[in-house]
Amino acid sequence: MEHRQRLAAYRMPPEWARHLACYLVWPHNPDTWPGKFELIAPLYARMVAAIASFEPVRLMVKDEAMMPAVIEHLRDVAAGNDTIIRNVEAFVLPTNDSWARDHGPIFVNRIARGEGPKQIAIDWRFNSWGEKYGAYDLDDIVPQKLGRRYDFEVIEPGIVLEGGSIDVNGAGTVLTTESCLLNKNRNPDLSRAEIEDYLRIYLGVRNVLWLGDGIAGDDTDGHIDDLARFVAPDTIVTVIEYDSGDANYQPLQENLARLKSMRDQDGRAFRIETLPMPPAIIYDGTRLPASYANFYIANGGIVMPTFECDADRVAAWTLERLLPGRSVVGVPSTDLVWGLGSVHCLSQQHPATTAIA
Repeated sequence: MEHRQRLAAYRMPPEWARHLACYLVWPHNPDTWPGKFELIAPLYARMVAAIASFEPVRLMVKDEAMMPAVIEHLRDVAAGNDTIIRNVEAFVLPTNDSWARDHGPIFVNRIARGEGPKQIAIDWRFNSWGEKYGAYDLDDIVPQKLGRRYDFEVIEPGIVLEGGSIDVNGAGTVLTTESCLLNKNRNPDLSRAEIEDYLRIYLGVRNVLWLGDGIAGDDTDGHIDDLARFVAPDTIVTVIEYDSGDANYQPLQENLARLKSMRDQDGRAFRIETLPMPPAIIYDGTRLPASYANFYIANGGIVMPTFECDADRVAAWTLERLLPGRSVVGVPSTDLVWGLGSVHCLSQQHPATTAIA
């Protein structure tokens, strides 16, 4: 907590604020998509191109040997669009896996006058979602390596937290889940009050809101970016399941009820909007965490997972209505989500230093 006084002048911007760039990691771990890994590169390239059509992309590649294939995939999907190619900076930075949302830096910007940089990167500890998978040593040091490459300051709170577990409205409120942040596989020695204190200090918020359980198939223990997202300081969009026999029906109804009772940092009720859930996607006997809440808000656009169903159109229309002036680009994610994540899980924004709301 030694950063308490210094960080009082900083706050995490919301995702719709202007971005300097987007961090991505080219997929290279076959264990993440067993049996489907050969299908992932073209789909991932489409996601890179979609984001690069709106903003610069900083693309981490495992090693030099992989770089020619990466460039070839990007040129294929760019189809002569020079803007996309110019907007992608591919460079070698070894990682264990591709989930940049969870191991990448989270930035806070100065909101008050005084000494210090305009922006600081927060490097939370990463432990592979409660040590569920293999090595995570390379992922855990990604923020430090990016800080050296792009010359930004990095500070370490010293506790485990993934970027997909939090969402902010940029005005002083953070939304998260009990099933993830209070899970003993993250910070077993910290109480709810102590975790809230870390969020207030390092994200610059004063209001912490808790939802309950995540969606079926989510191996992160319930990340917020599969459940509910801020789309304006006063507006939250959340997913709901209409089939009462589906495993997601009751948990999402309970979260919806919580959202309707929540208040913002100034005591005001939120406007609550809804997105449908796609039909259940099951592969190799496993329910996959397919959710339209896993969209990424880019500069002037929204990059959204699609699942080859009628709900795709409803979700796209809803997001365009809620984020006017931004066009929706869909990324086919039926195979991508076999890795147990999609567009938002794979991306991490670097806000501009002037961006707060």
